[in-house]
Amino acid sequence: VLTDLHFTPTKKSCENLLFEGVKREDIFISGNTVIDSLFLMIKENYIFREPLLKDKKMFDKKIILVTIHRRENWGEPLRKTCQAINKIIDEHPDVSVIFPLHKNPEIRRNVKGILQNKKDILLLDTLDYDDMINLMSKSYIMLTDSGGIQEEGPSLGKPVLVLRDETERPEVVEAGVVKLIGTNEERVYREVVTLLNSRDKYREMSKNINPYGDGKASERIVKKILYNFNLVSQSPDEFKAK
Repeated sequence: VLTDLHFTPTKKSCENLLFEGVKREDIFISGNTVIDSLFLMIKENYIFREPLLKDKKMFDKKIILVTIHRRENWGEPLRKTCQAINKIIDEHPDVSVIFPLHKNPEIRRNVKGILQNKKDILLLDTLDYDDMINLMSKSYIMLTDSGGIQEEGPSLGKPVLVLRDETERPEVVEAGVVKLIGTNEERVYREVVTLLNSRDKYREMSKNINPYGDGKASERIVKKILYNFNLVSQSPDEFKAK
């Protein structure tokens, strides 16, 4: 036995450990510390380090934040997604796309070949954490294959459309705040346009519910460790997703 106390972000993670034979009394559902970090870094009047994001007029439009990096989406899936983005921008003058590009040359070549020099599409180099998190907070929709954004986006009340057919984060899909849409061009176009045009559909996915945490995971972890070492008299309550 290497671990006496297991901290898990969700009830489902706890169930996975139980399946592996870990005793329930050795598991504590704390929430995910990544959500703590998210709330710490979001600033209402944040000043971006990236020069191209300093123009505040850019955020007068609905921002679609796009990130793609997974190998499974290289090549044709990436090109199809970019073509869908192209069509969305052509038909929606009230929308802008911001697309921080992964450093992989294959990704950059494919994206730039379709989206470079397009009005209302801003292609950027990879952003640092502070810029990225605060850009997420100003976005209207997130279109991504990132696992981290699936965890972070729901805390910001932003719909997350995932360019995959499966995910390692089933909790957010079950909560209705993340949707798996794959990379079919027509499907990507349809799902994004639905959120742009339907207030009801948008409201359904922007419930500000996050099964991964509430920003207090670190506090719970510290209190639980202190309790286990008999340094405080009361064990903290576990995280319960709303």
